[in-house]
Amino acid sequence: MDISAAEFSLRNQIDAPLIIIDVREQLEYQTYNLGGTNIPLGMLISTIDEIDYEKDDEIIVICQRGLRSETARRVLAHNGFKNVRNLKGGLLAIQKLKTKTAAK
Repeated sequence: MDISAAEFSLRNQIDAPLIIIDVREQLEYQTYNLGGTNIPLGMLISTIDEIDYEKDDEIIVICQRGLRSETARRVLAHNGFKNVRNLKGGLLAIQKLKTKTAAK
């Protein structure tokens, strides 16, 4: 299941903490991130049994364009995580939304 950039931005402004897993590589994460835990996709796949979240937690996976995070969503779902959402369009969609909002 996906979450749009607009919904993500709105939910990220509310006090309730979101569980965010950024599946980009460490250098990408250090360059720009929205917080959350950085677990590169390859590492997520190889350490899936060590993920320290409850199977019912809402987890939002993010990457640059939404492709790696969709793969991560599928991997997590396949391993029993029931409420995993992919940031549709990734960080590019968030940046586009911010640009559009700033222009108004």
